[in-house]
Amino acid sequence: MADKTKEQKGPKEHEEQNKQEPPHSVLSKTLLIGFIAGILWSGLGSISYYFNFSQVSAATFVFRSFWQTDWTSTLLAEILAIGIVAVLSILTALIYYVALKGKNGMWPGFIMGIILFGLLFYVMNPIFQAVPDFTQLTINSLVTTICLFVLYGVFIGYSISYEFQEYNQPSE
Repeated sequence: MADKTKEQKGPKEHEEQNKQEPPHSVLSKTLLIGFIAGILWSGLGSISYYFNFSQVSAATFVFRSFWQTDWTSTLLAEILAIGIVAVLSILTALIYYVALKGKNGMWPGFIMGIILFGLLFYVMNPIFQAVPDFTQLTINSLVTTICLFVLYGVFIGYSISYEFQEYNQPSE
């Protein structure tokens, strides 16, 4: 008899169980994805720079290219640069959202990572004086940096397309 009372629920209790939190918009999640991707992948880039897998880090692009002072080689400079890259990464995520949000698979993100690498190391290289020319990068640095950019692009691409598909899926 006690089991029957536990199984029987009123209509009000049943409605409260079916209520879910209101979904965040895909755009707001895109902003968060971009910020997290910037922190995660530029942080890993700084770690790879620290362990000499790469000749460049976030601080190389953000600070060392414009100021040749001692503080740009400190941990504080790396942390500040990671924060700046995270904020700039929001713009990258927005561009992906506008252009490719409906695309599935890893290839759109992979291509975006390669394009970003090309933009920073070919097109914008004259702006970043502390970044070695593409031909002057060591093979370790080249492989590490390309992999980080590809992983960054795939992370953003998969995350945004997943959220877009999830949000636009018809509810049953």
